Amino acid sequence: MPTRTDVIVVGAGHNGLVAATMLAKSGLKVTVVEERAMIGGATKTEYPFPRAPRLATSTASYLLGVMPPEIIERTGAKIELIRRNPHYFLPMLDGRSLLLGTDHAAMKDQFLAMFSEADWRANGALAHEIEHIRDDMAPSWLEEPLSAEATAQKYIRPSLQEVFVNLVTGTVEDYLSRFGFKSEMLVAMYAVTDGFSGLTGSFGTPGTGMNFLVHNMCRLPGADGTWMVARGGMGAIANAFARTAREHGAEIFTSAAVERIVTTNGKATGVALADGREITARAVIVNGDPFRLREMVGRAALPAALNTRLDNCKRTGTTMKINMALRDLPTFKCLPEMRGQHNGTMHLLPQGPHPIAEIKAGFDKVMRGELAERPTIEWYIHTQVDPSLRDPEGHHNAAFFIQWVPYEIKGSTWEIEEAKYVDHIFGVAEEFCPGFRSLVVDTSVFTPQRIEREIGIRYGHIHHIDNTFGFDQRMPYSTGLEGLYSCSAGCHPAGSVVGAAGHNCAVRVIRDVGVRS
Repeated sequence: MPTRTDVIVVGAGHNGLVAATMLAKSGLKVTVVEERAMIGGATKTEYPFPRAPRLATSTASYLLGVMPPEIIERTGAKIELIRRNPHYFLPMLDGRSLLLGTDHAAMKDQFLAMFSEADWRANGALAHEIEHIRDDMAPSWLEEPLSAEATAQKYIRPSLQEVFVNLVTGTVEDYLSRFGFKSEMLVAMYAVTDGFSGLTGSFGTPGTGMNFLVHNMCRLPGADGTWMVARGGMGAIANAFARTAREHGAEIFTSAAVERIVTTNGKATGVALADGREITARAVIVNGDPFRLREMVGRAALPAALNTRLDNCKRTGTTMKINMALRDLPTFKCLPEMRGQHNGTMHLLPQGPHPIAEIKAGFDKVMRGELAERPTIEWYIHTQVDPSLRDPEGHHNAAFFIQWVPYEIKGSTWEIEEAKYVDHIFGVAEEFCPGFRSLVVDTSVFTPQRIEREIGIRYGHIHHIDNTFGFDQRMPYSTGLEGLYSCSAGCHPAGSVVGAAGHNCAVRVIRDVGVRS
């Protein structure tokens, strides 16, 4: 490991690796230090099941959708993407179901048979408008952030500027209400999967519209506005960027934890590792979440305005992921025949006459520190789309992504409640797929506290900073302390596997240190 370099990148998550590639391509000497033995942060493929030790799984992040294709082009990363078709499956306990995919004629038939003509028109109008906003918004993701209003004026076509500002500052239900959906279940599906995913927020929370737009920024080749699977799991994405970084001269060191950021005369000048070694540099970029960055450098070293912003942005994580090894594919009561329903996101939503009210009640319960009886669940089986992940015994990987759970459980602990709650969730799945429990070979569970402990994200928030905060409200690339930068998911444009923060931070550092790209 060198004792001096041009740029130190702290953390080998996907954003840090994108930044390292961009910086190394510009001719800078780049050193990446990662505290764990594996690169990738939350973007990794692992083998977490003792009872199915050769079954590969994307244990943390699980889909690639909103990464700008320009980042892949500019870095030269080689990532093989797989289109999920169908991409959504909505099963219902009354016998109905909905498959959304490339067969638009079949989709229309389902809407008309199970919902209404008004719902079909609303679905089309929503897709049409979001496509326009997505196309207009795209260039802003690879630039320094502006305010929401300034972004609208610079990037969004005049006819949609007011719609855009209302969307990103308002609630997802207000936005969806514009299209005339008649079915609460459809509104719930779109609100949950795009508006609430990863947030400490529900119906009525301002900024959920921002998260909805973020989750609809899918522009990768062949995506057609949908989320995709990386062949080989999410670790293939981190490995691809690591390869390009190394090809351009960047060095990546694992098991190299940073204890503190070294400052000299009011400037960040390097890092001190936990083993006592120090590395000096012209610039330090932190890929860890903004709260870890602050711990590393010390609150007093950062500007008061940035400390206030971070204090206001602080949220605890509210998502839980149950990774599973299955001996076979589940059979849905509402659709027992194979029609591709296992390929995409399967939505297990509350099934009462008023699902939105049930979802609101579940969120309120979680905010009181309690576990919801009928949480919203997204279900994935990636081995059905990418058979390369399967083991020789033929197991399938699967995951329940549960929105919401409390960071701390009132009157108890996750150590006490985890196994009971996992079994409760399996009971929910049994209602849709009788016999589901018998398929489960093994599990690996991420609660918010385990996300914090094992992935290293403070407060267990998968987006670092809630995506209710957008644009210039997020963590800035330049911290205000000379020489210290952030490229985490807490920066513009959003939390998710995006890579734009790494790209944009690198551009800023290149500009500041006087090296041309």
